[in-house]
Amino acid sequence: MSSKPIGIFDSGVGGLTVMAAIKKLLPNESLIYFGDTARVPYGNRCADTILKYTEECTSFLAEKGVKAIVIACNTASAHVFPYLQHKFHFPLLGVIEPGVEAALNASQSGKIGVIGTRATIASDVYAKQLKKRDASAKTVSIACPLFVPLVEEDWLENEVTQAVAKHYLSELAQGNVDTVVLGCTHYPLLKNVIGKILGSKVTLIDSAEAVALSLKNLLKEKNLLAPLEESHQKKKHQIYVTDLSDRFETIVKRFLKEDIPSVGRVTF
Repeated sequence: MSSKPIGIFDSGVGGLTVMAAIKKLLPNESLIYFGDTARVPYGNRCADTILKYTEECTSFLAEKGVKAIVIACNTASAHVFPYLQHKFHFPLLGVIEPGVEAALNASQSGKIGVIGTRATIASDVYAKQLKKRDASAKTVSIACPLFVPLVEEDWLENEVTQAVAKHYLSELAQGNVDTVVLGCTHYPLLKNVIGKILGSKVTLIDSAEAVALSLKNLLKEKNLLAPLEESHQKKKHQIYVTDLSDRFETIVKRFLKEDIPSVGRVTF
């Protein structure tokens, strides 16, 4: 058992979808969220820069005394996860493997689409993991680099967002897949737009719930779940960012559906 908090890291606000899922599944746990909002998006950065930024942010969480860290950023998970596992001596969990497992469970045809940042798609990590789990799986991977900035701007369903989504998703909308992985934790906020374009026959995989379940199993395996006797106490969660915009509170409320805790600003 451990009363230490769980760290959650993302390049921006998208990882709050993961935080919300963890908060729901593991209400006994205290959470510390870190969003690198000053340097988002990571998806257009080179591998060395992604490594530098991710290491800075996860080291900040480690200094807070967390018992585990969820890398709630597909780009970071795709490029630097093995390095982080070597660097830190506590459990780490990425978002890719839970998403892959959920996609394979959902797909009837084995034809799976993946949308993500340019860096995530270029890494081919989803296609490789899907093939590793199921050799017959066929994937169509599409980079959607403008989706993250649109979410960070809180442009979720306006005409610009719809036009951009229609452009990116035209190939997937032709009926050649039955499942699409939202390969970036920002993308669930665009579910309505994406769903309308792809149609009701396509299942959208939001890995947040799968990540929360994987985290629960990992903490249970390591005997790190919070003590049950603390379950009646209201947990105090913390949020840190590298840039605090005027619209941040609105975005966080949409993700967490509650008043946000005090937000700390961090500079490197």
